[in-house]
Amino acid sequence: MQLTHLGHSAVLVEAGDVRILIDPGNFSDAWHDLTDLDAILVTHLHPDHIDPAHAPALVAANPQARVLVEPGVPDAVPLDRAEPLAADTTVELGGVRVAAVGGLHAVIHRDIPRIGNVGLVVTAEGEPTFFHPGDSLAAIPEGVDVLAVPAYGPWAAMKETVDFAREVAAPQGFPIHDGLLNERGWSLVFNRIREMTPCQLVDLRGKGPWTPA
Repeated sequence: MQLTHLGHSAVLVEAGDVRILIDPGNFSDAWHDLTDLDAILVTHLHPDHIDPAHAPALVAANPQARVLVEPGVPDAVPLDRAEPLAADTTVELGGVRVAAVGGLHAVIHRDIPRIGNVGLVVTAEGEPTFFHPGDSLAAIPEGVDVLAVPAYGPWAAMKETVDFAREVAAPQGFPIHDGLLNERGWSLVFNRIREMTPCQLVDLRGKGPWTPA
């Protein structure tokens, strides 16, 4: 498995012969010109996870890709070929299995209605299991080897992020959802997670594909 962090919550997963892009949102543009994708997955409808201005062009440039989205996404961003990916369902993409977990976005404030969110557990025989939680820390899947850790959001606090990483107990990971952090804030989160949890984070910002151990 190779993982490329393309900014904020966008992650390219390459396992076997399958190329999967998760959460092409509007806080990053490194995914704009991607081709040869087998799937485009979206955890929820917020624009930092699905860019309404550029995602339709991405779908058009990858006519062979399945477009699998949390069921509320098409109401916000119409996408050709979009298929609902509800919580507690799985899909097979070649030799890769994607399981959707959770179901609800984390609470931002009691006065803001909650929307759907699916975390994505990506597995392939003989390869590490990768978990991208989207914008929720509620689902704790078993057997995760590599965790994408949301570094900051208006819906999370450090104490919750630390407890989440402890519960998932993945030995490796990297920060995502970091588009609102400056370098000081990013370093604070990175170091706290490394010091206080079993998850040894790596910095994938601006780097090419990473192969987890």
